[in-house]
Amino acid sequence: MNNKPKYSLFKNASYAIEGFFTAFKNESSFKIEILLAIPIFIAIILLDTTVTNKLILISTAFLIAICELLNSAIENLVDLVTTDIHPLAKNAKDIGATAVFFSVVLHLTCWVIILLGD
Repeated sequence: MNNKPKYSLFKNASYAIEGFFTAFKNESSFKIEILLAIPIFIAIILLDTTVTNKLILISTAFLIAICELLNSAIENLVDLVTTDIHPLAKNAKDIGATAVFFSVVLHLTCWVIILLGD
């Protein structure tokens, strides 16, 4: 028995869009990061640097959002599986938060290197 639905590009895209709006509505960290991304992307566009440097900054900015989405998915899944305070549940949530933190550090490091290097 195959429980896998038939692939549909438009259906899958609608799931992704729905996921984005769900995260924006329910996850305060994701909402803050998206709202901060707007002036950051404007600054990247206006920055007098190479296209390569701009792509690095844009990529690392997207990486923050991606990590935050994955972290939120982990947190939601852990909350679904258990309401108990369990060390493994805490570990899963903390490790997800660490991924977000590392992505922010990477983005900031790229900014510093690009700004000091130009």
